[in-house]
Amino acid sequence: MIHLLWELMIVIGIVYGFLTGRAEEVGTAVVSSSREAVTLAIAMLGVVALWSGLMEVAKGCGLMDGMTRLLSRPIRWLFPSVPKGHPAEEAIILNVTANILGLGWAATPAGLTAMKELAALEEEQQTVPKGSASNAMCTFLVLNVSSLQLISVNMIAYRSQYGSAAPMAIVGPALAATTVSTLAAVAFCKWMERKKRG
Repeated sequence: MIHLLWELMIVIGIVYGFLTGRAEEVGTAVVSSSREAVTLAIAMLGVVALWSGLMEVAKGCGLMDGMTRLLSRPIRWLFPSVPKGHPAEEAIILNVTANILGLGWAATPAGLTAMKELAALEEEQQTVPKGSASNAMCTFLVLNVSSLQLISVNMIAYRSQYGSAAPMAIVGPALAATTVSTLAAVAFCKWMERKKRG
């Protein structure tokens, strides 16, 4: 569905450009945007490579295991229906850890795995009608969208690419904003959980 919206916006933009006599500007914008997209992709490739390497170092020195131990208790509190040691728990922790470190691209595969595992768990437990999202699935989605971030790697890379004088200046505001959004998400999920029970 989203691809149809993008296609519609592109077609409307091109048609509007021709109807208003600005076809040349549309053509120039298409070429310059394509060039800019390639430049940004190459810059992001370097950032992804750097952080992938750092993640491997973090795994090797036990930092990721420490993060897993640190997050396991809050994750169990947030997801009481997920049994301890279930594959969904591991995927959720990996997703949350990647998001905290600002590695959204690394969080996506873990997030998809977590949703698949939560769906399989729901089939076993059958607590909601078939085809409906379980409480754990909704909680995970809300938590993933709120996404606490210590370091906004992607945003720092974008700011650096576009010539920001202080690309790291986003760290403090992003940390404050994502802390508030995550706390709000947790409060909302727990309130909805209590409301369903009562």
